[in-house]
Amino acid sequence: MISHKVIMRNLVLICLAMFAFGFALVPLYDVFCELTGINGKTAATAATAFKRVDASRTITVEFLANRDPAMPWDFAPEMQKIQLHPGQVTVMNFFVENHTDEAMIGRAVPSVSPGEAARYFKKIECFCFVEQPLDAHERKAMPVQFYVDPELPRHFTTITLSYRLYRNTPQTASR
Repeated sequence: MISHKVIMRNLVLICLAMFAFGFALVPLYDVFCELTGINGKTAATAATAFKRVDASRTITVEFLANRDPAMPWDFAPEMQKIQLHPGQVTVMNFFVENHTDEAMIGRAVPSVSPGEAARYFKKIECFCFVEQPLDAHERKAMPVQFYVDPELPRHFTTITLSYRLYRNTPQTASR
């Protein structure tokens, strides 16, 4: 028969292991997304941005802007789509306007599709990297600077960059 001390010790160890696993999930998820390009997470540095430009082909990049129903801002891309050469550094603006009488903070979550192409879509600078505060009735342009890696397989001719804008509440602002 197993003693109560052994059962209690095993239960405490299981609880500690579950806590450690839960604590490690966020960094593990970030590494997984960076490696696979899933969830639109892309990695780029300014040093890698200025590779060769592949002028022999053209890629269409489409832009979508959605907002959470709890976010009372207008949110739209400057253009619906552009054509560019892989390796060409491009800046696109997204516009937001706060129609309320109060200051708010928004947060944009990106997604790149198709998922397989996401690893070739390199954001150098993006409004999605930081929170976006807006005063009451304020309007502003939010730029994203990016390029498509020339190593993108040739069967990809269109990539979609989509953002979903959320209102940051006190619970999510510290995240």
